[in-house]
Amino acid sequence: MFPKPKPVLVPNTYAYESEPMVKATGFREYDARWLFGKEINLMGIQALGMGLGTLIAELGQKQEIVTGHDFRGYSSSIKYALISGLLASGCKVHDIGLCMTPMAYFAQFDLDVPCVAMVTASHNDNGWTGVKMGANRPLTFGPDEMTRLKEIVLDAAFTNKVGGSYQFHENFPARYIADLTKRPKLKRKLKAVVACGNGTAGAFAPKVMEAIGCEVIPLDTELDHTFPKYNPNPEDMEMLHAIRDAVLEHKADVGLGFDGDGDRCGVVDNTGEEIFADKVGVMIARDMSAIHKNAQFVVDVKSTGLFVTDPVLQKQGVKTSYWKTGHSYMKRRTNEVGALAGFEKSGHFFFNAPLGRGYDDGLISAIAVCEMLDRAPGKSMADLKNALPKTWSSPTMSPHCADETKYGIVDKVVKHFEAAKARGEKVAGQAIRDLVTVNGVRVTVEDGSWGLVRASSNKPELVVVVESPVSEQRMRDMFEAMDSVLRTHPEVGEYNQKI
Repeated sequence: MFPKPKPVLVPNTYAYESEPMVKATGFREYDARWLFGKEINLMGIQALGMGLGTLIAELGQKQEIVTGHDFRGYSSSIKYALISGLLASGCKVHDIGLCMTPMAYFAQFDLDVPCVAMVTASHNDNGWTGVKMGANRPLTFGPDEMTRLKEIVLDAAFTNKVGGSYQFHENFPARYIADLTKRPKLKRKLKAVVACGNGTAGAFAPKVMEAIGCEVIPLDTELDHTFPKYNPNPEDMEMLHAIRDAVLEHKADVGLGFDGDGDRCGVVDNTGEEIFADKVGVMIARDMSAIHKNAQFVVDVKSTGLFVTDPVLQKQGVKTSYWKTGHSYMKRRTNEVGALAGFEKSGHFFFNAPLGRGYDDGLISAIAVCEMLDRAPGKSMADLKNALPKTWSSPTMSPHCADETKYGIVDKVVKHFEAAKARGEKVAGQAIRDLVTVNGVRVTVEDGSWGLVRASSNKPELVVVVESPVSEQRMRDMFEAMDSVLRTHPEVGEYNQKI
């Protein structure tokens, strides 16, 4: 028998070394995240491995799994604790060593293995750990699988059996790099700043970008799990400012910034300006749909309305649908509808054939950016960005709302706008053109201005975003319209920031 995990144990005690500790809140909607040592211990990780192996068998999948770890001081020890649990459950484990998350996804295809468990805390601060999991390539777990995994682990309802085995795949990154770079070299000589924030991508990204024909300016590519400069997060202004400075100093054509586990890529243009990921998605969609007629894309509900209103995309026959925010949801939807690509505002991009296999890989995103520039001779990254119609967008605003009430509040907001549309009422002075309710509610009015309200997946907050293709005032009008509805609910607190 294996003991049931405890939610809290005190370090430096017999119990801490002899019992599993697993805090329930670490099981998120589509992956798992804990503060190592405070919310989970090594025996807790072992329990997670046994639970995952049990779930894989329960799902009717072959108990064979790829695992790897990111570059943090404790990630390898966590991986081996996870492996011990997987082995106890009867799994055959394929260990590819230090890797980026997309490399583990690639290994599922390359080694013909159905399941994956990648030990990574992504771009989180040091102290965090986590696991990204899947049992049906190229997809990762969603809420149903995570809820069941949580039940198995916390109840210690393991179905362990003999027959587990372990195989280490030596120098696996070479296979991944070869797969990414078996494409025609760029015709255009591009100078690219490749920034990795001392995270895992530093071991691989410069090699890949050089192999496709870029002149690489490496920035913080040395592996250092203390993250001495800043967290490897391409949405973090500190990282973006460092990329900007390097782009301007070296007169680079583009700056590419990779997150801690390499599944996202941020972009800075040749003038040093950040291009938000949803706008990068529109630029790539323009480029790809010029080659692939009647292309279909999936984008998350936080992303710009240009995916629908951009005249170039309209002319090229593009069909775009909005879907739930979250890399696991987006990956699944892009796969289900057979879209050419999926774009999430956070920077998770999902490319199906011919560019990718449906999973999020920051290096494939970087290659797509460079190939787009290669197909636009004489035009800079800033030129391509400036060719997009102008929009006025808010930052992501997050009014406080308790976890216990946030989903109920969002349901009421959805019903409010559905009733308003049915009655023909105006929002911000205009009729409602479209409602998207797959993830909260996204209200679009006649002039293309839109507002979104949804519940945060992992914080006691709501998420509010507004945008207008007309003017800054229209953007503010949409905010006032959305906020006035939220203010009818006293459970909704103050914003972290406002426009």
